[in-house]
Amino acid sequence: MKIQESAEDYLESILVLKEQKGVVRSIDIAHYMEYSKPSVSRAMSLLRENGYIVMDKDGFITLTDAGMAIASRIYERHRMLDQWLVLLGVTPEVAAKDACRIEHDISEETFQKLKDHIRSNQEAQGAQ
Repeated sequence: MKIQESAEDYLESILVLKEQKGVVRSIDIAHYMEYSKPSVSRAMSLLRENGYIVMDKDGFITLTDAGMAIASRIYERHRMLDQWLVLLGVTPEVAAKDACRIEHDISEETFQKLKDHIRSNQEAQGAQ
């Protein structure tokens, strides 16, 4: 399942905002992503048409199972890559930006190997 990077970013943002605030509306996404309200509105329309979100009559946005699967995958990648880059000595600000770029392009195979490597290093550190 390959969707556009921007759609992945929107879905990830919805997941993060849901965890932070409990509920999500388009205006929350606009503020969080620093996008215009019309841009977010258009994106939400496309995500709804493609079955990734539902929006209730009050404008509250919920991820569908398909949307949650994508958002969770991208968010896991982001968190893991961000953590790894910071451990390498990259400043948190740069690590967050770079993780956002890498998360979309890295293959599943490479991500899994990187994840395994990070975990084994953490376990080795904990054993010392």
